[in-house]
Amino acid sequence: MPKKNSLTLRRVLSLLLTYVMLCVGGGVIVAALFAPGVFLTNETAKAVVPSLKVEGVDFDVTSLPQKSVMYASDGTTKIAEFYADNRTVVPLKKISKPMRQAVVAREDRRFFQHHGVDVQGVMRAFVQTFVKKGSMQGGSSLTQQYVKNVLSMQARESGDSIAQYHASEQTIARKVREMLIAVQMEKKYTKYEILQGYLNIAQFGNHNLYGVESAAKRYFNTTAAKLNIGQAATIAAITKNPARYDPSEEGNLKEAQNQRDIVLDLMLQEGYISQKQHDEAQSVPLKDMLDIQDVSSGCQVAGDAAFFCDYVTRQILKNKEFGDTEAERSKLLSEGGLTIVTTMDVHANAAAMNAARETIPPDDPSGFEVAIAAVRPGTGEILAFGLNRTYDATDLAKTDSTRTAVNYAVDEADGGGWGFQVGSTWKPINLVAWMQKGKPINQVLRTSTVYNVANFSCNGYGFAGSWSVQNSGGGTVANESPLQGLVMSHNTTQGAMAQQIGLCSIADAAKSMGYHNSIQGKEDVYDSNSFQAPMTIGAVQASPLTMANVYATIAANGTECTPIAITKMTDQRGKSYKVPSANCHQAIDPQIAQTTAYAINQGVTTPGGNATDAQLANDRKTFAKTGTNEDTYMLTAGFVPQVSAFVAVGNAESPQSFNYKTINGVTRPTWYGMYIAEPAWKKFMQTYLDAAKIPIDNNDGNADPKYLTGTGSKTGSSSVSSGGVIYNRSTTTNNGTTTNNGTTNNGAADGTTTNNGGTTDNNAANNNANTGN
Repeated sequence: MPKKNSLTLRRVLSLLLTYVMLCVGGGVIVAALFAPGVFLTNETAKAVVPSLKVEGVDFDVTSLPQKSVMYASDGTTKIAEFYADNRTVVPLKKISKPMRQAVVAREDRRFFQHHGVDVQGVMRAFVQTFVKKGSMQGGSSLTQQYVKNVLSMQARESGDSIAQYHASEQTIARKVREMLIAVQMEKKYTKYEILQGYLNIAQFGNHNLYGVESAAKRYFNTTAAKLNIGQAATIAAITKNPARYDPSEEGNLKEAQNQRDIVLDLMLQEGYISQKQHDEAQSVPLKDMLDIQDVSSGCQVAGDAAFFCDYVTRQILKNKEFGDTEAERSKLLSEGGLTIVTTMDVHANAAAMNAARETIPPDDPSGFEVAIAAVRPGTGEILAFGLNRTYDATDLAKTDSTRTAVNYAVDEADGGGWGFQVGSTWKPINLVAWMQKGKPINQVLRTSTVYNVANFSCNGYGFAGSWSVQNSGGGTVANESPLQGLVMSHNTTQGAMAQQIGLCSIADAAKSMGYHNSIQGKEDVYDSNSFQAPMTIGAVQASPLTMANVYATIAANGTECTPIAITKMTDQRGKSYKVPSANCHQAIDPQIAQTTAYAINQGVTTPGGNATDAQLANDRKTFAKTGTNEDTYMLTAGFVPQVSAFVAVGNAESPQSFNYKTINGVTRPTWYGMYIAEPAWKKFMQTYLDAAKIPIDNNDGNADPKYLTGTGSKTGSSSVSSGGVIYNRSTTTNNGTTTNNGTTNNGAADGTTTNNGGTTDNNAANNNANTGN
């Protein structure tokens, strides 16, 4: 029987030297490495190995992928976080001393003595692996672990599955590569820089939790700088096996405490803590130390700010300032460590969400949506979105009608729906176009219930056929001024105005004021689906944000701004990104804007006016206009100098009749904007103005006399009565009908106007009814 080979000391030493040589030399045959004493000291390792190069590996211990944080306009209220790796990089000086000591004691107690490769650790691993035939051991130093984490991170970022495998495979080849890079790292960086890098890159739990700052927040609701001995020991223990030692995971608590106590023992052995500190820390049950925080990310967990968050996210993902491709922009958002300051006003957003939910509760049987948008005039800054829904981008929204990820307050291209037909809230645009043609708002017009739309033709756009239109309860007012038509919200007057100035003037005024359609691909106001006679009474599809911005143009003395949602964006290095500009410019004459504001205010202050119930408290000058589209949408728009808002109510996905519906416990045979959209607008405005302590400014709405004077009409506030006759608002009947110059007024401010069979050359007379309010 052959003699069994025994592991003599000479044989063990030979194998050991070969193993160390392979680990440090990367398999390169170097004669000097065979000298028996070469690797007996760490000084030799440092002197010999750095000459060996690893191509293609670029390390920067000060730069790691970090989570981005989105804030409200105050720069401090957090809206949401975005990350691939939940990490907040902090300098070593902002990591507590116990945390640093705990990691060194647990992972590499000779960290401050070796130079990247701990020869004693390698020898121990060799004995375990080759002598005792145990599991594969690497004897990794803390520097090697840092290298492994960086290589894994780079492979994960690049999406290279082969690189990801090689970064974690249990082979000597991987250990060789790690050792080689580790020694080079220690030649370039200080121990403290490497420790800082490790503490920021290591995984300290499940849920993509990386770095001690995120771990401190997750487990103890504190910062890395404030971690005490027991907390530090708990976190330091996790990285050995995040799946088993994460104390927030069910079933892990007992083992997590056991591992914490092991780290405390190691800290005591190394002299980092006293026996008293050790005993005190171990005496506290881990369950009594924990204060687990939710680490979910993205807009899904942004609460009432989620719809605003979603809008901002989409602006980043589609803007080439933030990357050439959407994939690059998405990576920047999730890894760039961005600080994103938005325009969202905390008070405004809370007021909008609450007003929407109180107007129609999310679970109301009617199922109608309420969508609110608010902007700050003269800046383009979007202040708030309000919806009576819970933001939910998961599959749960498919079966729960109270949840949605669709922001009905914005355009389809920005994550919204098709928008709402805006009804009579369009009419101030007609008035602007009228004055831009040099016409006074008190000029008396003869109105009709049937118009030859050929008279609306302009700039090469031709129309044919007739358009039937009437006011509430049927009929017309025969003779009426544009001012009266706006205050009383009569539709027949809009046709008379378009007959004189042409439809192009109205479309151009709308564009200059910031209007565009909400349907993606059909945004141009001249699109054939919108550019037709019923446009004059709001038979167009628009988002609440667009309409709020149109009214903001009036509020800002004719200054139009593109809505913006971001004011500042920087990364962790302080680099500033160019955010979208509001491009504010003078769009309409300030005096036209002031006169339009005057006319809108008359609708609030004149008895029987269309928006008398919108009057805000404390005699604040209020500018509001109601609207109802057929029997499917209720709307209200308006402003004060500091904020403009628009409210839309209806079924945003598929128009449905309000008639005889029970909404928030109230049943009506006919619903109008004054019944529900107007109170919602007032609730939002008053709540926000009070909460934000916005001062009263009653200086707007001063009409220019040159736009008031017209043949046969009076100037000033009395002009709305046309010879002293005041129109009385009625609903389904003609209560309070008066005569105007002998002509019966069958039109009430809140009544329905029908478009019966009117055609154009586009065959697009698609709205059969629009209300006057």
